[in-house]
Amino acid sequence: MKRLLFIDRDGTLIKEPADEQIDSFEKLEFVEGVFRNLGFIRKNLDFEFVMVSNQDGLGTDSFPEDTFWPVHNFTLQTLKGEGIEFDNILIDRHFPEDNHPCRKPGTGMLTEYIDNPEYDLANSYVIGDRETDAQLAENLGCKAQMKLKHLIGMILCLAALASVTICMFTDWNDGLFLPLALGLSVAGNLCNVLPVKWGKNGKEQGR
Repeated sequence: MKRLLFIDRDGTLIKEPADEQIDSFEKLEFVEGVFRNLGFIRKNLDFEFVMVSNQDGLGTDSFPEDTFWPVHNFTLQTLKGEGIEFDNILIDRHFPEDNHPCRKPGTGMLTEYIDNPEYDLANSYVIGDRETDAQLAENLGCKAQMKLKHLIGMILCLAALASVTICMFTDWNDGLFLPLALGLSVAGNLCNVLPVKWGKNGKEQGR
């Protein structure tokens, strides 16, 4: 069966600005370490890559499409140039108040992967920086690799997701690929929010 990485975009691959809307090239900045480490995963491990992103109000007056697609397409081309190519790209345009099932943490955009014998969701991961990404992992029956920006994210994840195996990291240089490669579960379902360093034997080293 195929394993999947469901990967968030804003805040995970590219830095999210204060207004949470990347609608110009001036706002575009890749997260440190993403090329080297995600490129390693793509080249050496057997995961399919699926981008899953909420883009609130895309196509409305508050977020015109002609400000979104040039930056988005440039982002994809840049990642591809570094050996990081997505097998599927799923973007939801709804606002939070719409409560639409396609908006993360809903799974409406991901029905092709659910109850599909071709995919091993139990050994797949959601990688993101918000509690909604961890909630998506729970809804899919996946594991979660959370890129947390601050302590409140950890608290929200703990409160909502006692049943999900969660590994937390602060940037792409924290040795993410080894837990993915080895299928490591985290004792007590949670790593510390401090960077985790993994030794060659897959065991956690000093922080």
